[in-house]
Amino acid sequence: MNPTLIGIIGIVIMVIVFMSRMPVAFVMAMIGYLGFSIMISPQGGLSLISRTIYDVFSSYGLTTIPLFILMGQLAFNCGISRRLYDTGYKFLGSTRGGLAMATVTACTAFGAVCGSSPATAATMATVGLPEMKRYKYADELATGAVASGGGLGMIMPPSIVLIVYGILTEQSIGALFVAGIIPAILVTILFIISIYIRCRLNPEQGPAGETFTWGQKMKSLLGMGETLAVFVLVMGGLFIGLFTPTEAAAVGVFGVLAVSLIRRQLTWDGFVKSLYETLRTSCMVMMLIAGAVIFGKFLAVTRIPFDMATWVGGFDLPPYMILTVVVLIYFFGGCFMDALAFVMLTVPIFYPLVTGLGYDPIWFGLIIVMVTEMGVITPPVGINVYVVYGVAKNVIGEVPLESIFKGIFPFLLAVIVGIIILMIFPQIILFLPHLMY
Repeated sequence: MNPTLIGIIGIVIMVIVFMSRMPVAFVMAMIGYLGFSIMISPQGGLSLISRTIYDVFSSYGLTTIPLFILMGQLAFNCGISRRLYDTGYKFLGSTRGGLAMATVTACTAFGAVCGSSPATAATMATVGLPEMKRYKYADELATGAVASGGGLGMIMPPSIVLIVYGILTEQSIGALFVAGIIPAILVTILFIISIYIRCRLNPEQGPAGETFTWGQKMKSLLGMGETLAVFVLVMGGLFIGLFTPTEAAAVGVFGVLAVSLIRRQLTWDGFVKSLYETLRTSCMVMMLIAGAVIFGKFLAVTRIPFDMATWVGGFDLPPYMILTVVVLIYFFGGCFMDALAFVMLTVPIFYPLVTGLGYDPIWFGLIIVMVTEMGVITPPVGINVYVVYGVAKNVIGEVPLESIFKGIFPFLLAVIVGIIILMIFPQIILFLPHLMY
């Protein structure tokens, strides 16, 4: 049988099995093993699985992932997320839609110590949804702001997706982290503008909250001090070359742990819960990476990645149009597949093509992370939407999924505007990396 046809059949079967809600990592590993066994040999397939899983779980470079996840979990369990929200609330809560703006701002700040989009969404849903419900915010705006704001955790360093992209493409993780700062701030501003316009057109969506004095506002800034200190310590060490990414992650964990002990806000149960959630999430991410590598090896022997790159590169189009086609593939693919898994699956296909067209690999990494960010809030997968749906059920009562999906569309438009701006003006992304590196 033709190798390309075997590859296409494998992809189709994989998509069908995805619909059974079987874990993505196991699906990719299973299809990759079976396809590789058919193409090469059953012994080769078994060797591929054992070698890949061992290599992934013993990789020194990937130790950044559990460390940054642990940093985020400790930050959540010692109350940093609540203090971040309180600061945003005191500064923005008195304006229409201010609570939603505060939630989005807090998501960006929490992303600086978390790095996970679903974790950011779950954390800020727990803190923000009850307050917005108390001030009679529309469910669409409240849940949409939390689900979309959680996506900022994918862009703001330390982003797990950026770490994986850097490992797959052998790019500097420090440079990718630096490059993510301005885009994260840009999208945050666009989200705030989106909320402002929405509440101007329909004031009932987000009524104004209570007003605070400047003294209360300044006092609330103290709650952000430790987050800023940890962020400066981790990112500053990376910028000046004092830490490797793994060392920076370890220093970040130590910094958050020190803050929690000084404030005496981390209980033993909270510490154990942080370790448990870190282990669970890290194993999920590691298995995703292993599954994607196994499936990628199968695709490589079918030559589909090379055929697809040749096909897209063969279009009689200017480079920017070819890049637009690639971005659209990421957008539609991200609607049907977990963002991290999709990035790992497709980067080996499109990275050589895009860099061959002369585009900067750091810039391309941020663009695809922003595009796949839309995937965490768009149907049918929209993992952040399901996370917020589950949390909302526990803290404010059930909110229909349709309402949450309806609420994310203004934010989706804001992300699209941000991507267009960054594609037209790539120096917005590249300014800091070129300055620091």
